[in-house]
Amino acid sequence: MRTPISDLFDSLDIAYRWLLHSEPVYTIESAGRQRGVVLDEMVKSILLRDREGRTVMACVLGGARLDTRALQASLPPGWKRLHFASAEEIKAITGCVQGAVAPLALPEYVTVIFDEAIPRCQKVSISSGDPMAGIELLASDLLRAARAHLAAIAQA
Repeated sequence: MRTPISDLFDSLDIAYRWLLHSEPVYTIESAGRQRGVVLDEMVKSILLRDREGRTVMACVLGGARLDTRALQASLPPGWKRLHFASAEEIKAITGCVQGAVAPLALPEYVTVIFDEAIPRCQKVSISSGDPMAGIELLASDLLRAARAHLAAIAQA
């Protein structure tokens, strides 16, 4: 199996492990069950847009909820009225279907912000870009590959 995500890891010489599913998954809960991974080691990738069309990928651990106000506060001035991207926008921007999106191999204009809890994990599980598999890797390698900013964006 190959996806743009695995190709990126290969190009950066990052070790990872495929976590294959027996059926397609589109939610963090079903992905966790299929992969045998606890939610607190899974990274949810959530695509949002503002009214000017700017795009941000916000990532929180699987058991957490995104705090959109905290996300808004972590962005540069001028970002207004964030809304969740539609399934069509997700596919057009990421090349992946909703539920199989990873915070990698994204267009340059997409800002990526990780919740500050993610680097505290030893390993994490992310979507591979394909609903039939996830990828497990060291959290430090994910941070390096994603070139993400860190902020407190998960609800307390």
